Amino acid sequence: MSTVLDASPATPARPSSTRRPTALWLVLVATAVPTFMATLDNLVMTNALPVLHAEFGASVEELQWFMNAYTLAFASTILMAVALGDRYGRRTLFVIGIVVFTLSSAFAALSTDSGQLIAARALQGFGAAAIMPLSLTLLVGAVPLARRALAIGIWGGVTGLGVATGPLIGGAVLEGWAWQAIFWINVPVGVISVALALIALPNSFGARLRADIVGLVLSGVGLLALVYGIVRGNDAGWDSLEVMGSLVAGGILLAAFIAWEARAGAPLLPLRLFRNRSFTVANLAGFGFSFGAFGSIFILIQFLQVVQGATPLEAALQTSPWTLAPMVVAPLAGLVAPRVGTRALIVTGLAVLGGALFWLSGLLDADLSYANYVAPFLLAGIGMGLVFAPSATAVLAGMASNDHAKASGTNSMLREVGVALGIAVSTAVFMGAGGALTPVDYSIGAQPAVIVGAAVLIASALVALLLPVGRGSGHSEQEDQPEQPERTEHAEAADRPERATTEAELAAVR
Repeated sequence: MSTVLDASPATPARPSSTRRPTALWLVLVATAVPTFMATLDNLVMTNALPVLHAEFGASVEELQWFMNAYTLAFASTILMAVALGDRYGRRTLFVIGIVVFTLSSAFAALSTDSGQLIAARALQGFGAAAIMPLSLTLLVGAVPLARRALAIGIWGGVTGLGVATGPLIGGAVLEGWAWQAIFWINVPVGVISVALALIALPNSFGARLRADIVGLVLSGVGLLALVYGIVRGNDAGWDSLEVMGSLVAGGILLAAFIAWEARAGAPLLPLRLFRNRSFTVANLAGFGFSFGAFGSIFILIQFLQVVQGATPLEAALQTSPWTLAPMVVAPLAGLVAPRVGTRALIVTGLAVLGGALFWLSGLLDADLSYANYVAPFLLAGIGMGLVFAPSATAVLAGMASNDHAKASGTNSMLREVGVALGIAVSTAVFMGAGGALTPVDYSIGAQPAVIVGAAVLIASALVALLLPVGRGSGHSEQEDQPEQPERTEHAEAADRPERATTEAELAAVR
């Protein structure tokens, strides 16, 4: 049985008070700005890695921990953040997440060695885990139903913009100031975001679920041990006790996690969801997508600086055909998906992205001009854009509306795990092939590393062929239930059973 946070009866709501409706633009700013900040920091460091190598004397192993500390912390706690938000108040957890993210950003900017920066990045990940899944839920609860679709669309555009412009903003800041500024810019934004959240957003609550602390510990430590073993493999030796012990321990802990989830009363990861074929296949393909794509981005963006001699800003601009193309392609794919089906788009997108990476792997030469990279970069961006929206639809296809939150949260968690493992494995291949952070040796390791990413993407495309063939959008009969009123700190809900989470709120962790 899962550890119980609080098994006491529902706490009576505080007396209701009159609250004027908040302007839509203020609600959007209060929810979208912190989300933009959190998504931005997922890739904002990619262009800073060569700079940090020179500044701290950071090893290749430490460079990947600058990225993976964030993604692992985020992945391991996102579902717990949703449960805690439901229990203690979504705005409360949202604000706590912003505060943790802001303080850890200052800690990162003040770091004087690699260890401090890695710790700060992990704390940022914990903060982002509370920001990301709760921001849309709060937006939905604060916006009238008639304007909800517009608000969600704007929020989604801002979120996508954060991911796409991360390398660009990071490169621009590095060019004009210093690497510390990447993190300092979060501090004033975080302070303003806390004030806006308290002013514009009501503090809504959800079902008082038990907290699966055991599942959280088993999954978090298991993933950390597995990634640590992969990261240390080349330096310590793949047959060393340190590496083998970490890999075996990680495997045992993750197996124990699955066994625990099968019997837990309120599991962090409900295994029953995997009875749905679309959900299972979409998650497997999504994991492979994150593994192959982001592991390769990690390698390629450094190639442009280390081998081609580009500045951080130039490297960001050069990769923009890849990072910005999904902003155009993803919405179009979302519109087309109900007509052609998610399987066709996902399979095509993964195959196109894999083919683009195979193409790029043959171009990793210091003597080639940038013009040779434009076409495969653009093709990679088109492939990514074809996967984004249809994957979210496939994950929820046929799901009861009450399962959307867990399903979407699980998908987000597995994607982040794919990012972490993709970076770890790509770097291990890079180093194992003799790669080093010098112009002469970088291409030697980069080519096989990118080939591995491409191969994983092609394999994921084959897995995606197992998706159901329908043309539906993932809509299920359960979603047609009428929307239920939200429980807020101003609602008279003391004697009312806790309501089922609404369809729109359950989209919060897509």
